[in-house]
Amino acid sequence: MDRVMYLASQKAVVIFSMTFCCLCHSMKTFFSNLGVSYDVHELDKSPYGKQMQVELAKLIGRSPPVPTVFIGGRLIGSMDKVMALHLSGDLLLILRDAGAIWLLPSKAGYGDF
Repeated sequence: MDRVMYLASQKAVVIFSMTFCCLCHSMKTFFSNLGVSYDVHELDKSPYGKQMQVELAKLIGRSPPVPTVFIGGRLIGSMDKVMALHLSGDLLLILRDAGAIWLLPSKAGYGDF
């Protein structure tokens, strides 16, 4: 867990991904469209990828463990968790509190995200 937790703490938003995963691609696109700068760790390109997959699977309780998102060093989870936070309106607040975004959109413009 040490490697994953260390990497997850290095930037406001960290995504563990695999280059061939369509959900991972969608997650990265989603955060890019929100204007969020993130670190991505492509497990299939890392020499420690297999080890990190095992660590992530233990953390989130499923395999394959991608995409997995950390915000502010805190485990958020997979696509379903991120989207649930987004739909509830909490994701932008979490991103702001982590320093990943500066401003929240106005209520009138919130549906544009």
